[in-house]
Amino acid sequence: MVYHEVIKGKVSRGTGAKKRKNRDKKKAHIGRYPINTQIGKRTIRIVRGRGGNKKIKVRKDNMINVATPNGVKRGEIVRVIEGNIPEYTRQNIITKGAIVEVKGIGKARITSRPGQHGVINGVLIQ
Repeated sequence: MVYHEVIKGKVSRGTGAKKRKNRDKKKAHIGRYPINTQIGKRTIRIVRGRGGNKKIKVRKDNMINVATPNGVKRGEIVRVIEGNIPEYTRQNIITKGAIVEVKGIGKARITSRPGQHGVINGVLIQ
């Protein structure tokens, strides 16, 4: 699991004593490793969230809902043109803000978070 909390500012007090955390780590603050959504046959992972809620994470998917001026169209993702990180572009990893090529529609920018929302939505780019 991932847990990040650092002491902000100076580590020592004016007297030379070390600063201490004012509380312990809590289970509610534990994060998870990211699921890097790739292009392929749709596979999902259902994870238990806080309060027993279910979160759907997309591991692989090749379909996208694209918002166009004529309405929403569903298309097939061909490849990732531009990602947040160059390595993600090379590996065809889909993240929010990535630009993908959609078969028969054109280029689209991802507006959803596939690893959090369980669906891939995008907006057409002229």
